[in-house]
Amino acid sequence: MATYSNYLDTLPDPNNPIGEAGEASSSGSKGAGYSAVKLSSEHKIMNTRTNSGRLISRELSGHKWNINISYNPMTREEFEPVYTFILQKRGSMVPFLVSLPQYKQPKNTTFATFVASNNFSPDNAGEPGDTTMVIDNASYDASTNGTARPGDIFTIIDADSNHKKAYQITRVETYDLSEAGTTAPDSDQLRIHFVPALQRAVTTNATLTFDNPKFRVVLKNDIQEYSLNTENLYSFSLELEEAQP
Repeated sequence: MATYSNYLDTLPDPNNPIGEAGEASSSGSKGAGYSAVKLSSEHKIMNTRTNSGRLISRELSGHKWNINISYNPMTREEFEPVYTFILQKRGSMVPFLVSLPQYKQPKNTTFATFVASNNFSPDNAGEPGDTTMVIDNASYDASTNGTARPGDIFTIIDADSNHKKAYQITRVETYDLSEAGTTAPDSDQLRIHFVPALQRAVTTNATLTFDNPKFRVVLKNDIQEYSLNTENLYSFSLELEEAQP
């Protein structure tokens, strides 16, 4: 009797096919690709001005990513794997993962090849609120292995299994280009700046995932509906928001 280890926990797409038993399966249905993706970054900030005009800003709550996904009209064979996967989540009850094609790999192809089989770790422990981190890998050489680029997404695997946040790089410093007055990274290091700030503490044993990072999300709405036209093609879209454990 054939068995499988786990149900697929990533929204089915051409890179994440799903079998009829709900398992991740290379021979399963690939569902449909996205026709459009909208990603928004939400910081809840309160601004107050004093009588003298001085601006005081403070963050009211944690950051989250919002994702809207649209599909081209789909045949039933393309539609059902996606729709039944969503129905299984019972509205906003059960979180799942989403892989966005524009962030599946880092922009620099040389760096993307390196991180596909190598991991980076923080050079020093990070604290909640940090927006900068020096990362390293003993086999990495910035002069030959490329670098991360602003816009790349990464996630973190650490002893804290609840650290599921996705981060986006905004600046990258290397051994040959760094801010004046700071210690330049070594050739096997990168100093990355990112948003949002770290949500949880990070140890030096943590692993940064640059290759196919995934967003942990829930459905924004508890009602999911589709439409079927006279050509028997299904129209469907999703509104998602990041969800942390």
